[in-house]
Amino acid sequence: MLASIESSAGRVILAPDKFKGSLSAAEAASRLAAGLRRAVPGIAVATVPVADGGEGTVDAVVSAAGFRRLRALVGGPTGRAVAASFAVRGDTAVIESAQACGLWRLPGGEPAPLTATSYGVGELIGAALDAGCTRIVLGLGGSACTDGGAGLVRALGAQLTDANAKPLPSGGAVLTGISGLDITDLSLRLKGIDVTVACDVDNPLLGANGAAAVYGPQKGASEDDVQVLDAALAAWSAAVAREIGTEEFATYPGAGAAGGMGFAALALLGARLRPGIELMLELAGFEERARGSRLVITGEGSLDAQSLRGKAPAGVARAASALGVPVVAVSGICDLGPEQLSEAGFTAAYRLTDIEDDVDRCIAHAGPLLELLAERIGRAHLANGGRS
Repeated sequence: MLASIESSAGRVILAPDKFKGSLSAAEAASRLAAGLRRAVPGIAVATVPVADGGEGTVDAVVSAAGFRRLRALVGGPTGRAVAASFAVRGDTAVIESAQACGLWRLPGGEPAPLTATSYGVGELIGAALDAGCTRIVLGLGGSACTDGGAGLVRALGAQLTDANAKPLPSGGAVLTGISGLDITDLSLRLKGIDVTVACDVDNPLLGANGAAAVYGPQKGASEDDVQVLDAALAAWSAAVAREIGTEEFATYPGAGAAGGMGFAALALLGARLRPGIELMLELAGFEERARGSRLVITGEGSLDAQSLRGKAPAGVARAASALGVPVVAVSGICDLGPEQLSEAGFTAAYRLTDIEDDVDRCIAHAGPLLELLAERIGRAHLANGGRS
């Protein structure tokens, strides 16, 4: 349980996501707090850094939700060992797939679209189980692999074999050769374990809107690679269907998340999918913290149409608006018009480019600029009663 939270009356809640390439969510919240306090000395603030299940999720729950960080040595996307983090509070573990197989984990940044694996994510889940956790929250996003979660379930005991009953190697492309799947040991390992996936995409596993077609190119896949990977995922889906007796999971919204890890979680881990930011806010006790507050400030590096489709700031705005608390957005750049911002629940929006019109300089100096932006917000919305 979270520690008792003091009265929120008159307080400002700072709930930004990361400013990618510049600031973590916790760093952004700290900068906002510094700027507000310069504009309104003595203002009470509470920092609740947020994430949507992708990169930065572990950092966010450690900073804002009373989780402790644990570390494990696991296989990265190419199999090379990496030191990855996960978060634990009581019997709940938060696993961030990008910690093990994120694009940022690729050695030298060299893409490996056909061979990258999710094996390390399964190892992280295994480490959480070994730590005594019985509830797993799996955040999906930012992965370097398109293996349908095959590596993940292999790490937890599933056996994948070819036509000669030989174990399949790692990667997505090799799944074209899958002949057998045995999940006996996997099922035993996960008996009594509750798995929830934090996911903000609605792609199925296969086809024009599937994992390979939509996200493969972001991971370095050529047009030919995409065709190979989609065929491999189809073979993987068929093998899973033969083992569990149903084909339905491949078509579920979110099955294509993180290179198809969503599919494996649904079909083989018995997972439930929930919107990432909704789940993260719940873990952080956001509603309890924000109720009765004076203002909520949220944001991320870029606010655009994609931000309105389940990204963290829009989720914060929805949650705060439901409590009757005004919400201000901050970002590096913002492509949303006043009507879009209002419909999303934002009272106002401020951009770093309002202060510095050179985007590269905004990225390089995001911290000090965000403090200046927070001063403007403090004077406009909080000083002498403000207008919020």
